[in-house]
Amino acid sequence: MSARQLEEHYALGIYPRRGITLVRGSGALVWDDAGTEYLDCATGVGVANLGHAHPAVAAAITGQAAQLITCPGIFYHHSRGRLMEKLVQLAPAGLERVFLCNSGTEAVEAAIKFACLTTGRTGLVSAMRGFHGRTLGALSVTHKYRDAFEPLLPDCRFVPLNNSEKLDAAVDQSTAAVILEPIQGEGGVRPADPDFLSCARRLCSERGALLIIDEVQTGFCRTGSFFACDQLSLAPDLMCLAKGIAGGVPMGAVLASSQVQATLGSHGSTFGGNPLACAAALAAIETMETEQLAERAATLGAYFEQRFCAALPARVREVRRVGLMIGIELKEKATPCLKALAEQEHILALPAGSTVIRLLPPLLISEEQLDHLVAALQRVLAT
Repeated sequence: MSARQLEEHYALGIYPRRGITLVRGSGALVWDDAGTEYLDCATGVGVANLGHAHPAVAAAITGQAAQLITCPGIFYHHSRGRLMEKLVQLAPAGLERVFLCNSGTEAVEAAIKFACLTTGRTGLVSAMRGFHGRTLGALSVTHKYRDAFEPLLPDCRFVPLNNSEKLDAAVDQSTAAVILEPIQGEGGVRPADPDFLSCARRLCSERGALLIIDEVQTGFCRTGSFFACDQLSLAPDLMCLAKGIAGGVPMGAVLASSQVQATLGSHGSTFGGNPLACAAALAAIETMETEQLAERAATLGAYFEQRFCAALPARVREVRRVGLMIGIELKEKATPCLKALAEQEHILALPAGSTVIRLLPPLLISEEQLDHLVAALQRVLAT
């Protein structure tokens, strides 16, 4: 049987399938089993910041796999230690310690536990339209996808993004943490106002809560700086990372300030910080630094916006962009446009809510490929 037949027969029906079997990738391009070439602006939902099959990451994985693949946290390993050091060096000031795991939702779960342990409280405050993961703790602070699984964590409150007055009313002496995305990804590529984030920082400091910033999608040069926090002069107590951290290898991380408590045995991860993922992450981060991908994301994002908005289709309501994190809000449902992009133009993109086309291209995408993307979008949105 084909890959499609096998998955349709055996897999639980969780994912909305696109009907494409991907077999190979290089840079910003992927190919299906019929040899059709696609420009990948989905990048594994924002994972492949370096594109596909980057030689530095491939070499690091190959070399490490030949030496040692697994090493639990009860033993030391040089790649793990070097990666922790590098993350702290890159992180906003005050984040001094690291917990490594396997995904963004695991990072959020760990951050919630650390916040509750540190404060002795259970209350959590997050933003409407926010997305922090699908495991039960992360889902508790996610505004969508939760109804079928309630009751979840009991003391979770949601406020409108960028409404400081509602945030002020929600944070009190029972609040363990406020968790926010600097730019809501699943929620429509909606940036948080700097004043709103500053208000969250002030309220947490005044009322004894911790500020968790979820940079799972915005981290690792996507927004034009290594972390979105870098553009906001924001000092979180905990920062959650994943997606682009390891060039496509599954990995997540929590960075924590010195005030965060994580006692012996309070958390753990069998595969977290394994040598294979750490080697991939070190290679990916070194490439991001060497090739100045933060600056490249800022430049190419502005290039895309200028070209696309020069002849903005009438079906577009708004374009929201930070670096190469792009949301095109339509005046109609986005799904037919996404389908047309894939089938007619051979471009892979994502939704972000029902009316938003989300583009997360590799940061190594070329201007010529962006020109092709702009032309394809204009053709699809003109029909």
